[in-house]
Amino acid sequence: MKRGFTLIELIVVIIIVGILAAVGITQYSKTVEKGRDAEARQILGDMRKFAYEYYLQNNAMSGITNADLNVGTASSQFPGDTAGTCRSSHYFYYYFRNYSDHIDFVAHRCTAGGKSPQGTGTHSICLDYWFGTNNKSGWTIDWPGY
Repeated sequence: MKRGFTLIELIVVIIIVGILAAVGITQYSKTVEKGRDAEARQILGDMRKFAYEYYLQNNAMSGITNADLNVGTASSQFPGDTAGTCRSSHYFYYYFRNYSDHIDFVAHRCTAGGKSPQGTGTHSICLDYWFGTNNKSGWTIDWPGY
């Protein structure tokens, strides 16, 4: 008598392996994207440092520019770029929003023009830096499904 696997048993095993592979690839993709976030956190931290230096020198945040934050200038980490554009060497583009009591540093995932692979959806990392009497800072991540 010959022993072996039936066709049904082989199909069941193939289906189970396919399901496990699909789940594994999805989780792997999310883990890799979280690793790419490290670039954004590093550069946003640098921007916060430059903003703090500006605040110490001027005792105010009004008038701060991209050049003060080392973004979008010829001498910045993104030479020749304007703020808010994707570079082929970065996964994110960077900009800031200045308010009366805090400043937001934003990294937005590139969906075109950035380092490959491009992002597939809306993905922003924001560092809120409060100054003056409300001296605090904190990270927020805006990415549906993250």
